[in-house]
Parts: sequence; structure tokens; C-alpha cells
Amino acid sequence: MQELAFGLAFSVGACAGGAWWCLRRLAEARHLLDTPTSKIRSAAQGYVEFYGVLEPVPETLIYGPLTGKPCLWWRFRIEEYSSNGKGRSWRPVESGSSEAWLRLADATGDCLINPQGAQVRPATREVWKGNLRHPRGLAQGGIRGWLSSGKDYRYTEERLHVGESLYAIGDFRTSGGGRQGLDLSAAQSSVIRQWKGDFAGLLQRFDNDRDGQLDEREWNRVRLAAQLEAEDRHRQVSVQPAQNHLAQPRESQPFILSSYGEDDMARQFRWQAAAGAVLCLLGALGTAWLLEGTVL
Repeated sequence: MQELAFGLAFSVGACAGGAWWCLRRLAEARHLLDTPTSKIRSAAQGYVEFYGVLEPVPETLIYGPLTGKPCLWWRFRIEEYSSNGKGRSWRPVESGSSEAWLRLADATGDCLINPQGAQVRPATREVWKGNLRHPRGLAQGGIRGWLSSGKDYRYTEERLHVGESLYAIGDFRTSGGGRQGLDLSAAQSSVIRQWKGDFAGLLQRFDNDRDGQLDEREWNRVRLAAQLEAEDRHRQVSVQPAQNHLAQPRESQPFILSSYGEDDMARQFRWQAAAGAVLCLLGALGTAWLLEGTVL
């Protein structure tokens, strides 16, 4: 009975997981294909799609952590070769990715990209083996790196470089340049919350009768001063040059940075959706077979 319960849990989980994966990947592919490509200078605020070229971010030097090669973004994984009575496998022991911002440019302008939360698909991917937990120097390339025997660790490093083409889809926002509207009520509330963080300073500025609290008249003065402060801050931001940013959407829309184009990414998502559908079908068949066995 315990084995039957375990089998049912596994098959039902495979069916549900496969269905979820299939629908998720199909939705992501549809987002990519339905979102029109925009130019950076004329892009609307919100969810957008860009094609451009990666350019260096001033005063930022980045090197791949395993190879030491210069790049704009990296991701690495270190695996250790392990064996037990049941078999042999590569076990992940360390991984990480860059958090440095990227700069994407097209013929109309440029945009800074915060890669946190993005699905990054770089074209450059190096895999090699070695005897040390952390490799020293550059990767050993070619067939020699793979045919070397007695290697205990496998290293993988992916990178984005200056001058590479990049497909990007995510949440686009522009600050400065007079394009940012003012929600006066929200801005005023933000200023008041900030001032409340230093309540002693707030009392010093607005507690005229020095009774240690703010009455209604004094609070009205606080609100008026906060409104004037919010308007002044907005004017200062508006006169600054426009600065474009792309980041992870707040909703469940895909955030993708890829060296491959929209069609390639959509094709990959469809293949992954098909794999999810197959897993769902196998899980459903397994569940039906187990339930039929219990009835008989």
C-alpha cells in the first residue's frame, strides 16, 4: 500500500508539473511573439522588446571568475565528480552569476539593464575539467580538455561581451528629461514617511509650542511643506537628462536577455512546452494504470 501511495504521488506530481511547465512555456513564447520590437528613444513605458548591441558601462571592469576573461556579464558553475554504490555523477558544489548592470544601445539611444531576475541566454559558454576546486588561469580548450583523465571537477562559464547583439524584453522605465509624471499625493506621502524616520527632527522643525507632539495645525504645516518638497524634487529630476532602465516586470511576464533572437527563443520555449506535455501525458497514464490496478 505504501508503494502504491508513493507511485500515485509521483505520477500525479509528474502530470501536474508537466502541465504547469507546458502552459508556462507556451505563455512565455506567446509574450515574445506578441510584443512588438521598439526603439529605445520612442519606446512606451511598460513592457517592451529591444534589439541592440551591448556597450561597456563606464568605469566598470568585469572578468569571468573562472577564466579571468573580460566581459560584461558572467555565470559560472563548478561540479565535483562523485561516485557511490549506485553510480557516478557530477555534483554541483558552487555557482553564481554577475549582478553588474548592462548597457544596451540601438540607433536611437541606450538603456541600462538590471539583470537580476532575468533568464539570460548568452552565446559564449565554456566547459572544461580540472583537478582544483577553483581553476587557475584560462580554460584548457579543444579536445585536450575533455580527454584528460583523472579530472575531479568540471567548470562551466557563460559570458556576455562588448559588441555582442542582445535581445531584451522586460519592464522599461525612463526617469528625468521631463518625461516622468508627478503623482503629487504619493510623492507627498513618501516625503512625510521619510521625515517620520527622524521624528525628533520633525518635531524640531514643526512643533511650535514645544509640547513634544504635533497638533492638527502643525500637521497641516507638515503636509504643506512635504507637498512643496515633493514638487521641488520632481523639478530637479525633470531637468536631469533622460535615463532609460530595463528591469524585471512586476507581473508574471518573462524577463529575458538573450544572444539569440525572438524566433529562436520562442522555438526553444515550444520544445520545452512539448516536453512538459509529454511528461504530463506519461504522468496521467501512470496514474490511470495504478488506479486500474487497485480496482482490479
